[in-house]
Amino acid sequence: QVVELLRAVQRGSEDRKRWLGRLRWALQSEETQQKFVRLDGSIRTLTGLFTSSLAELQLEAARCLHELSHSSVPTVAEACLPVTSYLLTYLSGHSLEFTELCLYTLGNLVVESEAVRKQLLPQGIIPVLASCIQSPHEAVLEGVGYVLSQLLQAKEAPTEIIPLVLDSVLPQHMLRLVCSGLKAGLGAAVEFAWCLHYIICRHEDNVVLLALGAVPALTSLLLDLASQMPPGLEGLELLVCPVLRCLSNLLAQTGCQGLGQDGRLLIALFLILQSFLQQHPFLGQECLWLLNNLTADDPFFCSALLSLGLLPALLQLLTCSQMATVLVLTVLCNMAEKGQWQCQQLLQQPLLPQLLPLLTLPDPEAVGQCLELLHLLFLHCPEAAADFTRQGGHQALEQHQSSPELQERAQALLGMVRQPPGAPSACQATLAAFS
Repeated sequence: QVVELLRAVQRGSEDRKRWLGRLRWALQSEETQQKFVRLDGSIRTLTGLFTSSLAELQLEAARCLHELSHSSVPTVAEACLPVTSYLLTYLSGHSLEFTELCLYTLGNLVVESEAVRKQLLPQGIIPVLASCIQSPHEAVLEGVGYVLSQLLQAKEAPTEIIPLVLDSVLPQHMLRLVCSGLKAGLGAAVEFAWCLHYIICRHEDNVVLLALGAVPALTSLLLDLASQMPPGLEGLELLVCPVLRCLSNLLAQTGCQGLGQDGRLLIALFLILQSFLQQHPFLGQECLWLLNNLTADDPFFCSALLSLGLLPALLQLLTCSQMATVLVLTVLCNMAEKGQWQCQQLLQQPLLPQLLPLLTLPDPEAVGQCLELLHLLFLHCPEAAADFTRQGGHQALEQHQSSPELQERAQALLGMVRQPPGAPSACQATLAAFS
């Protein structure tokens, strides 16, 4: 049947468009795709029709190539190598549908084949995409984002692709389209937000994005989204997630430079949590990662979290999930490290009764982080050790004395709670265990 379809297309009859349509439907089968590319002259015939001056045949051939590009078999993608230069050329095509088909065909091909990617780079795919990203059409922009996201996830992206992207006008336009949020179209904003994420997490020096003002721009976007959360808008979480990751990773690399002393970002994070946590719990983890990076080295954000009255909302997340428990405890440790005032504010919640059940968890990472927090609280507020003992904390610590991972820290804390208040050696004895 595949041979018959190819011969019918090659004969050049008046029904060629109809035969191409039948071929397109047949190429939805992966088995047919592999048989087709093995036939002599099959790709050459499609390429000839794809470069035809007859718009209807050209479009139908583009649809056939698009079906082939869906194959997960690298040999099928590599069979399409002769057509890549034409796909790039026709990105300035005569119709939106034709341009979209070319973009998504390219995006599909680069996923499966390193050979295709290596051919497209010298053919100029990055400059071509840099031109396409300035299109006024949302569908084209979304297609550009799809191709870029596939390229930026390639194993060779850090050395061969990301430097070319950063050396083009693409970053400024990606940032602009992401920060346009819903105005430029949610689909395009989501694609480019993920593109930025792939660059940030795979590139050691993000000086280009920082120079473009990525940190304040992404912060403003989160503030806007939190303050104008459109009710019932499906898919907004798909944008919020990569934006949170971008900002979190940039802060992990640079600290809180560019944010200034503005606590609105903290409020925005908790508004986002309030809006999405129930239906999209994965966003809780993303918000907490960002909160951790905000509070890790910056006393302002630690104090702001307390002074803005956000601590009760943070503590409500302690039992949301295993990862949330660890991250909330990490944020609390960041705060407790800053000194006596922060520890006193934490203890006023009251915090100790909420920590006791966590010491019985089967997760060593969560228990270890809980022990770290208790150490910081006792260090800065020795009276908390006595309160902890009165609430049964002594027994909770004793159960970890036989754990290889936790015994040293548990024993050190037991030494602290056994010391009378004000004993000078109590804190010093724990330093080695928690260093």
